[in-house]
Order: sequence, then C-alpha cells, then structure tokens
Amino acid sequence: MPDDAVSPESRAAVYTSVAAGGRLLHELEIKRSRFITVLQRTPDEESARALVSGLRKEFHDARHHCSAFVLGPDRGVQRSNDDGEPSGTAGTPMLEALLKRETAPGVTDLSDIGAVVVRYFGGTLLGSGGLVRAYSESVSAALEAVPLVRRQRLRICSVAVPLASAGRLENELRAAGYVMAGASYDAQTAVLRLALPDDPAGLAHAADRVAALSAGSAALLPGESEWSDVAIS
Repeated sequence: MPDDAVSPESRAAVYTSVAAGGRLLHELEIKRSRFITVLQRTPDEESARALVSGLRKEFHDARHHCSAFVLGPDRGVQRSNDDGEPSGTAGTPMLEALLKRETAPGVTDLSDIGAVVVRYFGGTLLGSGGLVRAYSESVSAALEAVPLVRRQRLRICSVAVPLASAGRLENELRAAGYVMAGASYDAQTAVLRLALPDDPAGLAHAADRVAALSAGSAALLPGESEWSDVAIS
C-alpha cells in the first residue's frame, strides 16, 4: 500500500471509530461487476495489512482487492492501494469516503478503520469515472450500516473511602455524571475507580467534587490513561 499522507504525532483526545470485535460486509452490483466492501477496526498498520491479506485468501478468485485505511486519533496515517485498477480510480476514492464520513453534523473524525473492496469483474468496462463512483459508493454505503463508537482518552482514577460510606459516594458520583470504572473492597475500605477525561481542568474539577462530596475525607488519585470506547448516544 503506497503512502498517501502522514501527519505529525497524534494529540487528539476524542475521535470516532467502528465498533471493535467484528467486521461489516456490504455488496454492491454495478453492470454485473460485484463490489464487496469489508470494514473493520484496524488499530495499527499491521492489522490493516492483515485484513487485506486475509481477504486476498478468502476471495482468492477476485480480480481486485483495493484498500484504504486511516489510523490514529488525529488520522495521521492514511494509505490506499488501487490493486491493479487504473491509478486513482479505487484506493483514493475509498480513502476520501472514509475521510469525509460525518460522524456528527459537521464532524469528520473517523479513524482506526480499514476498508477493502473486493471486485469481481462482470465483463463491462466502467471507465475511470464509473470506477471512481463505484468504489466511493461502495465504501459510503457500507459506512451507513456499520456501528460507530466514540474513542476517548480517559484517565483511570481511584478514591479510597471507608466501606460504610462507599455506596453513598458512588451513587453521588454517578448522579453527578461521572463514569465509574469498577471498585475493589477489603474488610474496611473500598476503592472506587472513575474514568475521567484526560485533561488537567477536568481532573482538577473531579478532585474538587470528590473532596466536597466526602467532606474532605477522600482524595482523587490519578492513575494511568487509556483509550476507551464510549457509546454514541
């Protein structure tokens, strides 16, 4: 897959991707040519290339296995491949369909996604314009059907409180809109875990809220940050 663009190191804290753990297959027929689109979460180049390799084996009798993928929170890695179609008629329109997909009104932040369009030639030449439309429409139609999730950089923080007051504090934190990430208990203490946006202002506000709700008896301890899937409401 030749390079299309590489941007500086990613810094985004939120972006959109397809749901992990599966793949979507969509088929479009144009003048007896079959265009089979497969979309899948691809968190890195290795998984994106593995997707293409696997589909070459699965659809081994197809004429073309054209591909495009976008990776990283800032969509810093973008690749496409025409796989034998005339230059610029397959991979580029596929990549454009990924990049221009709106995940909310006016928002184009889809990333960590691989798209492969498998073409079975039907005997009729489509011409350059027809191929561009076919590959673009194939990916766009598949994107309409694929489940999306919000990917957010969250910091897992902990609050240690006496066991007797843990339930009340947890309920109050949930009521305040915080995302709880589990808890652990021993004979006298509970450790509540919160998943918080990974920014200084948000962490400071959460620390103040924990202090206020616990009358100063508990403190928020920031832990490691990680990318998490958040359902789109």
